[in-house]
Amino acid sequence: MKNIVPISSLIDLSGKTVIVTGGAQGIGLGIVYRLAEAGASVMIADFKEQEALQSAKDLSDKGWKVKFVKVDVSQEKDVKKMAEETVKVFGGIDILVNNAGIYPASLVEQMTAADFDKVIAVNLKGVFLCTKYASEQMIKQNRGGKIINVTSIDALHPSSVGLAHYDASKHGVWGFSKNVALELAPHKIWVNAIAPGAIETPGVTQGKPLRADILEKFIAKIPMQTMGQPDDIGKAALFLASELSSYMTGAQIVVDGGVLLS
Repeated sequence: MKNIVPISSLIDLSGKTVIVTGGAQGIGLGIVYRLAEAGASVMIADFKEQEALQSAKDLSDKGWKVKFVKVDVSQEKDVKKMAEETVKVFGGIDILVNNAGIYPASLVEQMTAADFDKVIAVNLKGVFLCTKYASEQMIKQNRGGKIINVTSIDALHPSSVGLAHYDASKHGVWGFSKNVALELAPHKIWVNAIAPGAIETPGVTQGKPLRADILEKFIAKIPMQTMGQPDDIGKAALFLASELSSYMTGAQIVVDGGVLLS
């Protein structure tokens, strides 16, 4: 067989530079951890400065190359600065992980236009802006690249009432991913997505803690009978960022413990 990459090199990201939006904690940090561990230089791009600086320090203390840039992904000037700072610090951009997202629950009858606009601005417009500026740099470098968009099982099936704006944004990200995969393929830039299910993150456990009985009922719907961990998404991101997924673009990996089967 030809073009066989040695197994020792399949997940080696040495020499690669990655941007992970929303990388300060939760799913984003799980992704940052695995990509940095694989040898990549990682830029944590997040609005939460204190948390991001601490995460960058913790991982740098392991000898990994991790830095932080503050960004609001819904603001074009911030995103442009994010790309420029990453190139300045690490010399280029090889992998982009669009992970930043918000999910404030609100029934449509109570939802304001501003509520809807904010979710779309962060979750969908943010993916567009980051993809635009990162892919411009990748094309300029002329060495290909990877873009990984974190969607949700809600991009395929609603998980809860009160998330209509969130579901609209995630359906949009999935549609955007497939179309951009077509556009960027000639430049050898592969675009794929990860659809997480219920993941145990600070946003879930600390933001608005679920009552024990509600959480128990929710977990009962998951065939694997447990919530996922940020590292479960980190490992999927490593797969898509590495040579393990060398013949994949326009695909979405569902990591949900089987909940879409229920």
